[in-house]
Amino acid sequence: MYRILIADDEPMIRKGLEKLVGQSGQPLASLRLADNGLEALRQIREERPDFLFTDIRMPKMDGLELCRQVSEMDPDIQIVVVSGYNDFEYAQKCLSYGVKEYLLKPVSKKAVEGALSKLVSLHAKQKSQAFVSVKKLEQWAVQAEEAIWSLQQEALQAVMAEAKQELSSYRLKLSHLVDVLGEFSALLNQKLNVRDVFTFTERLQLHDVAGEEEAWIRFEASLELLLQDLKIKRKGKLKDPVEEAKQYIEDHLAEDVSLEEVAERIGLNASYFSQLFKQSTQETFVQYRTRRRIELAKKLLAQPHYRITDISGEVGYADHPHFTKTFKKYTGFLPSEYRHKLGIE
Repeated sequence: MYRILIADDEPMIRKGLEKLVGQSGQPLASLRLADNGLEALRQIREERPDFLFTDIRMPKMDGLELCRQVSEMDPDIQIVVVSGYNDFEYAQKCLSYGVKEYLLKPVSKKAVEGALSKLVSLHAKQKSQAFVSVKKLEQWAVQAEEAIWSLQQEALQAVMAEAKQELSSYRLKLSHLVDVLGEFSALLNQKLNVRDVFTFTERLQLHDVAGEEEAWIRFEASLELLLQDLKIKRKGKLKDPVEEAKQYIEDHLAEDVSLEEVAERIGLNASYFSQLFKQSTQETFVQYRTRRRIELAKKLLAQPHYRITDISGEVGYADHPHFTKTFKKYTGFLPSEYRHKLGIE
């Protein structure tokens, strides 16, 4: 399953490429569109694509600069340049940034299929070059599962250290490392669930990591979280720690509750809890708390008997101007404007 991003500022061409790629017969995990290079770069950081189709001339950031930045960020992303005849010499400069194919507008179905076949072949070759022994992954997963099940934190850390040292010696590219760590995590979760005592949910998310160090931090935190999760389950606290944290935040929206306070409340290390919360909600602790405060503020603003200055305190903002600024950032309206929109004067 391949993730593909198309960047072109011309809507007709963008939609046309989307249709041709969709009809190519290649299995797609996602197919996203961007109308300029800057937006494309933002989406790449949000979720790494396997293949990028990009125009040369685009506003905000042109295709040449996009190719340069992508090649520095992750050279494993396969790039296809799509441009008009007059841009051919300009497009040739992209070759130094690892561009694998050049398509001339108007693009035909045959040309897109041919380019995708080439990219798929290169992708498969990359993965074969980064081969990591399945037997070795199985061995690590068995050791990690035993350490977690027996609540041996030092043993778990030793397994992670061994895995990190050996995998680092392979000098894997980021995309390959993400695949290997993802497979390790899936194997581990599978082995824990085979015991059929507690249910363990896969929480590792690596699709948006910016580098190897971040990938390792998330991976190691996810294993530590499994151990902490098992401790909680054995104490009879079967409630999901993230759901418990959400409820605590909800009950204390008017207070300046910290991440550390909530982590202590549910019995988790603060750094592990931070990783767990982000992976489960796709928001940081602060982002989630702010969003819930604004949602509560909107409900209170819909009730005429509440004064706006009182509402800011009700949702945890002692500083009224700060509440007003935050509310507008999230909703596009000042609190008074939002209330006026509801027909309340």
